[in-house]
Amino acid sequence: MDYKKYLLVIILFITGFTPIAAQSHRGKASYYSKRATGAKTASGERLHHDSLTCAHRTYPFGTLLKVTNLANDREVVVRVTDRGPFVRGRIIDLSYGAAQQLGMLAQGIGIVKVERIEGLKPPYRIEDAERGIPNIDFDMCDFAK
Repeated sequence: MDYKKYLLVIILFITGFTPIAAQSHRGKASYYSKRATGAKTASGERLHHDSLTCAHRTYPFGTLLKVTNLANDREVVVRVTDRGPFVRGRIIDLSYGAAQQLGMLAQGIGIVKVERIEGLKPPYRIEDAERGIPNIDFDMCDFAK
């Protein structure tokens, strides 16, 4: 029974204590061509070259990721909408618009750092957000008079 505790400690030590949300990954990134506009992604959405989206193998759909180009320190926030890349050595596929903001169109492939973003606030106050169905008055008026 004692060896199980030691084994658990060794496994935790090897895998690390950092939660997934705080991890960052470095590697090669590529991007979708403009010709891919209109293609259906794995999440069911249609790809558009101006959107700030990406493909990642493991993060759930809708996850926001901050991608930093390590060559010029430009960064962009993208949303996961697809699975991939399935090319060995690459960690993320970016939309054309995201690659343009990172300044990696000329190179085709760039070395990036990918970090998961937690708790990003929307650009409006939550209490001001419209909730439910608006109140519409459907009174009848008498036009015969």
